[in-house]
Amino acid sequence: MKLSILMPVYNEETRLERALKQALGVTYPCEIELVVVDDGSTDSTSDILHRADDPRLRSITHPSNQGKGAAIRTAVQHATGTHMVILDADLEYDPLDIPGLLKPVLDGDPDTVVYGNRTFGSHSSFSFWYVQGNKAVTTFANILFNCYLSDLETCFKLMPIDLYHSLNIRSKGFGMEAEVTGKLLRRGIRPYEIPIAYRARTREEGKKITWRDGVEALWILVRERLRKPPRQPASSRS
Repeated sequence: MKLSILMPVYNEETRLERALKQALGVTYPCEIELVVVDDGSTDSTSDILHRADDPRLRSITHPSNQGKGAAIRTAVQHATGTHMVILDADLEYDPLDIPGLLKPVLDGDPDTVVYGNRTFGSHSSFSFWYVQGNKAVTTFANILFNCYLSDLETCFKLMPIDLYHSLNIRSKGFGMEAEVTGKLLRRGIRPYEIPIAYRARTREEGKKITWRDGVEALWILVRERLRKPPRQPASSRS
């Protein structure tokens, strides 16, 4: 097993160096690579990546900002691992939790999809409305797909890379979180959830997601729920 840690980056000069150090400083139970996509940053993000010196680190640059979903699509195309997990460069998530996410996979089921389940509290959440919006989107998905997820929008989504390829994710922005989950649930794949640490940053610190992303997530979930299943070839029907 080889884990590709995918890190989309956009104007994170104040946090990127620390994020790289944290991600590469963890003792992982398998081989890893860190694939960073600079999504058209206009600050010194590019300089920080050029200075980084670790054989496990690979960086790719978008000439202009395209969104988180587009950055992950590029990262997956360059990844060489058997499995992947997304790790934002905003320091909201702790890479020390990644070995725990790997445990169900290493315990014998390489096809397991694992979500990191955040616990929100006054010390870890900057906004009441952000938390409630996340809960509303997750509850909406549970109703649509008759399941019981705890945290649809979590960044920590670990799965086989081949599975992610097969989902054919098209959302360029934050809507990719809802699209990934909607397509997994539509296939009957129920992610295994593991508690993780979390500390949200504020708008002043660079928080980028807005209420518009929540509305987009609801629309994407409805679209995926109503999408017709692919037609089987005539030869495979009885």
